[in-house]
Amino acid sequence: MTTSANALRFDDDSMWVHLDDGRVLSVPLAWFPRLLAASPDQRARYAFSPRGIHWDDLDEDISIDGLLTGHGDLTRGRADAPV
Repeated sequence: MTTSANALRFDDDSMWVHLDDGRVLSVPLAWFPRLLAASPDQRARYAFSPRGIHWDDLDEDISIDGLLTGHGDLTRGRADAPV
């Protein structure tokens, strides 16, 4: 059974991901430069998928499995990744 997100909120430094099994993950926004640089309105325009969270406007996809294993933005090594 795959764990999925069912709610999401932000504060100044963190993203709080509420999972369907009752856990709440606090994830530093610094792990995801696109979200860190985004406006509150941009952060609020997300969609849940069965395996994660997607921001179309920001070209950002975050997997729940990745969050559970402690992985941040894995695009840092790509030439087109934000600095």
